[in-house]
Amino acid sequence: MTENCRWGLPGCAGSPTRGVVSGHASPNGLSTDRTITRREHIMLTTDYVPGAPNWIDLGSPDVEASAAFYGSLFGWSFQSAGPEAGGYGFFQLDGRTVAAAGPLVAEGAIPAWTVYFHTADADATTKAVEQAGGTVRFAPDDVFTAGRMAGFTDPGGAEFAVWQPGETKGLDLVTVPGSLAWTELYVPDPDAVRPFYQSVFDWRVQELPFDGITYIVVSAAEGESADQGGLMPLQEGDRPHWLPYFEVPDCDTTVALAGTLGGTVLVPAVDVADVGRFAVISDPNGARFAVITSAAAS
Repeated sequence: MTENCRWGLPGCAGSPTRGVVSGHASPNGLSTDRTITRREHIMLTTDYVPGAPNWIDLGSPDVEASAAFYGSLFGWSFQSAGPEAGGYGFFQLDGRTVAAAGPLVAEGAIPAWTVYFHTADADATTKAVEQAGGTVRFAPDDVFTAGRMAGFTDPGGAEFAVWQPGETKGLDLVTVPGSLAWTELYVPDPDAVRPFYQSVFDWRVQELPFDGITYIVVSAAEGESADQGGLMPLQEGDRPHWLPYFEVPDCDTTVALAGTLGGTVLVPAVDVADVGRFAVISDPNGARFAVITSAAAS
């Protein structure tokens, strides 16, 4: 294992990236008044194809406290990956993995969620990242027999990772309440970074103009997977980042609960036409994520 990634399964949790939702600034610098019409049927799938999100993990200064927060918020239990995993473990719903977490290990790392994308060959993807203008944060590394991973920074400054499945294909559940439902990239210039991801993952894209901006919807180029994420312009002064969305039965109830558990509401609940109702929250350690009650599920 590398120095920065010495846990037992996918995870360089604790990447030094933190971001916020862009748009018209509220007093805390976050967008509160933008609604964007996207496609009606946004849905991830566990039929992972190259370029599709297949893992997510949290870097935390206190994994036990994080497990308590997310356990109360989403009903997750935390299962250690074992003594050899350095504190890394899995968030589960009814015994099925929906996310993971591990302690911060890199110097200067801050609490953050990291999104992983499926690759059939982590080494080839690493070369593609470098050729397309990205940088390698950690080189491809075997994680026992579970698979192989690598981490990168895109040309816009956002960090992400890839997971090449071995015995561990990826997350067991997505799109159901308490699991990953969407991913969103915030960078200063989405049009400038889009060719990078298309070169690395061969993503399909669709542009949706709205309110003076263009929301770029992305999906994997192989298979029948549905839309998996979007690209958005970042507010000046904020850090580029990937923002994960978790499906919840009731957005407003989840937002209220997060506040009682020590979380901070960064973007209050807002309706998105034909998509659902979402909000952006930071956990007690500052890691940011979104929750959404999808229109199809409401």
